[in-house]
Amino acid sequence: MTLGELVILLGFETLTGDVNLDKEIKSGYVSDLLSDVIANIEENSIWITIQRHVNILGVAKLKEIIAIIIPRKLELEQEVIEKAKSEKIAILRDFRSAFEISGLIYNALKRG
Repeated sequence: MTLGELVILLGFETLTGDVNLDKEIKSGYVSDLLSDVIANIEENSIWITIQRHVNILGVAKLKEIIAIIIPRKLELEQEVIEKAKSEKIAILRDFRSAFEISGLIYNALKRG
């Protein structure tokens, strides 16, 4: 499943326009601890986190993460969004909790 297909299926808000919407999602990971993400996330995955500072982009770049999903409609600084665009990292946002989002994504990826 591509990131764009997932966005349409689950109705995510795309904060970075069409960045990475054509990329295939391998897996997903949920964590708010940056070192945990670095140690455990797979390449070409999506990452759900409440962290919203610029350091999340460094982790995403290092681990070749396709997209970062921010739950609960939490706000991000425009500076972070603009840097994500320039680094080719998609940032999505949703009103649901991280728990609910992860379940929906898991089921969507299982179905293919």
